[in-house]
Amino acid sequence: MRKSRELLDEFRTVFAGRNSFLDAILPPILFLLVNGLAGFQAAMWSALGLSMVIAAIRIFRKKSLLYALAGVGSVAVAVGIVWILGRSEGFFLPGLVSGSMTLLLTIVSLVFRRPLVAWTSFIARRWPLDWYWHPQVRPAYSETTFAWAVFFAARLFLQYSVYQSEDVTLLAVTNFLTGWPFTILLLILTYLYGTWRLGKLQGPSVEEFKNNTPPPWQGQRRGF
Repeated sequence: MRKSRELLDEFRTVFAGRNSFLDAILPPILFLLVNGLAGFQAAMWSALGLSMVIAAIRIFRKKSLLYALAGVGSVAVAVGIVWILGRSEGFFLPGLVSGSMTLLLTIVSLVFRRPLVAWTSFIARRWPLDWYWHPQVRPAYSETTFAWAVFFAARLFLQYSVYQSEDVTLLAVTNFLTGWPFTILLLILTYLYGTWRLGKLQGPSVEEFKNNTPPPWQGQRRGF
């Protein structure tokens, strides 16, 4: 129960904050629903329309446009590709490209011993960057980043295989299921394993690192 509450608190800021990721994921969800009911053309324009409405609401409420603009931009690019290629499955081509780039970035971060998961945590939490590179901290982030690489590679292979089939409905379902549902699961497993691994490594907590506390350390008990 305590760990469940901790996970809920950790993810609440991501999915219910001012820069809610819902702005970016609602248009694809609408696309999936409309595509099954009214066809691809209606789904494409519905997703674009919703992303523009979300952006307009954020402007009206004077909130950050980051994720809303990401939604508008991604859908607009996808629509443009459809018009250029003349193929409805082109709507999903930007996702394949971004997935390939993400996988490449993950691998490069491991090669240079600056794991991607550490960077994402730093951006979200603003903990001291040098803490992540501590020899009794970095292995936890390297191992979870390797798991991310395996996940991104498997997802890319599956999505590309379905893309080759030119089945728009199957492609929409596959992209949705392997998108946020699996990504949320990956984040949960990353947090659970990462916090456990930090405890096993017996490195300093963020506060102990900031205060130059000598070992033995209590370690990072919450947050990853």
